[in-house]
Amino acid sequence: MASGSGSSSGGGGGSGSKGNDFRRKWDKDEYENMAQKRLNEERERERNRDAKALAPPVKRDNLKHRDYKVDLESKLGKTIVITKTTPQAEMGGYYCNVCDCVVKDSINFLDHINGKKHQRNLGMSMRVERSSLDQVKKRFEANKKKMEEKQKEYDFEERMKELREEVSVMWE
Repeated sequence: MASGSGSSSGGGGGSGSKGNDFRRKWDKDEYENMAQKRLNEERERERNRDAKALAPPVKRDNLKHRDYKVDLESKLGKTIVITKTTPQAEMGGYYCNVCDCVVKDSINFLDHINGKKHQRNLGMSMRVERSSLDQVKKRFEANKKKMEEKQKEYDFEERMKELREEVSVMWE
């Protein structure tokens, strides 16, 4: 009576009763393949890191003077209607077309255009070229000439003569 009924009820767990066995079976071949695949991916990432380390770094230009005037006054005191369809460049605030962002006020805009992210997008590093002694001397000479020209431009006696002539013309 008890001789054959135990194996078919499913509690024991021989390899023949698949339907009633609740223990997890490990497919060793599948896990071996997954581990091998992961190792190959790690090796590939390692090779890519090594290749990047050996590649020469990106050469950026030194910091240069701005060759344009920053326009902060054009939108001063103006009202703009903004809708959902308004392009980002026309939104309220200052638009940076290099970084494709909008900055809400002039102080933050100046901080942005003088900042590291913006300069990097322009292709410049934050390093400044060292000036030689000759360059400094030339700069001093140029500034001295500018100061002399300004002093020549504003001659008090000459200006008084011009004003007297203008007054005399107006009274005639």
